[in-house]
Amino acid sequence: MSSWLPIAADSGFGLANLPYGVDDNSVLVAVGDAVLDLTACARATGSPYADVVSRPSLDLLLAAGPSVWAAVRADIATWLTDPSYRPVVEPLLRARDDATLRLPFTVGDYVDFYASEQHATNLGRILRPGEPALRPNWHHLPVGYHGRSGTVVVAGTPVVRPHGQLGPGRFGPTTRLDVEVEVGFVVGAPSAQGTAVSVSAFASHVFGVCLVNDWSARDIQGWEYQPLGPFLGKSFATSVSPWIVPLAALSAARVPVGSAGRELATYLREDEPWGLDLTLELRRNGEVLSRPPYREMFWSPAQMLAHVTVNGASVRTGDLYASGTVSGADRSQWGSLIELYDNSEFLADGDDVVISATAPAADGTRLSFGDVRGVVKPAVTALQD
Repeated sequence: MSSWLPIAADSGFGLANLPYGVDDNSVLVAVGDAVLDLTACARATGSPYADVVSRPSLDLLLAAGPSVWAAVRADIATWLTDPSYRPVVEPLLRARDDATLRLPFTVGDYVDFYASEQHATNLGRILRPGEPALRPNWHHLPVGYHGRSGTVVVAGTPVVRPHGQLGPGRFGPTTRLDVEVEVGFVVGAPSAQGTAVSVSAFASHVFGVCLVNDWSARDIQGWEYQPLGPFLGKSFATSVSPWIVPLAALSAARVPVGSAGRELATYLREDEPWGLDLTLELRRNGEVLSRPPYREMFWSPAQMLAHVTVNGASVRTGDLYASGTVSGADRSQWGSLIELYDNSEFLADGDDVVISATAPAADGTRLSFGDVRGVVKPAVTALQD
């Protein structure tokens, strides 16, 4: 396809992408260096789907299901390629850099996984020296935990250094504030409680993909996590990118994951690959620290969703689940500071952290996921009873 709108070949936001975001008034679509006011455009063109994009939130679109997702995406492509729509659509475009983006959907439940074998191995060696790096269950199921959806925030929201217990009789602000480069998956169509979502039904429930920074206070986490796992060391903030890339845009990025071909429980066996060939980048204060490869994950997002629901737990519109830290085999591919600096260097107040990603697109270009940016703010006074 070609558009009447000039789009640079390397923009990352070409017609093969068309990710969704929101501002205070509308649903937006990123295209080239512009954003399209989808709410106004759907009304102006008389779209039968105008109601599902009528609010400054993706909630109604997420809930509408795969057939509507496909129809809306097809309409957007038509509006941007058919010159007869130009007089209506062009006035509804504005510069992407001028858009003030908000959290694009109402977050329901939030689950975070631990799906990178390299990251799990690295952390096991650091945190449990002298013991096996991976726990016995790790290759048999996607390990994860339930997070706190109320503190999921959009990129650009400042992150205040958290307080917590740091050890016996010790309380104060964390001195080991870390980042985690992750990929997130946004549930659209819900499932019924008491039923399970199969790996083959993944695309019928998941609307799109975003980037995630699961900020972590390693000293708080290290003291509290046994025996029940992460809690306050991670619940103070989780940042997500403002653009949600539709699953439909990622057909050219699909690859097998590390668990392919292994003996797995039946519900985790994939007939088609749902790994994704994403290249991520972690920057601190403008310096590139690493480029983690998502294609090397052990567990796929389809397997993660199947595991979330195999016991009959339901998923709801707006549920978010994330991959856990993405790390590759080489140090230049590790996605957290605890790995990069062997538990010796963490974030300082004022540090500006940016996570970005690209993936191959169906038209031969690379599509962009935008950025997840967060600046660390100093701890505020906290009182103990």
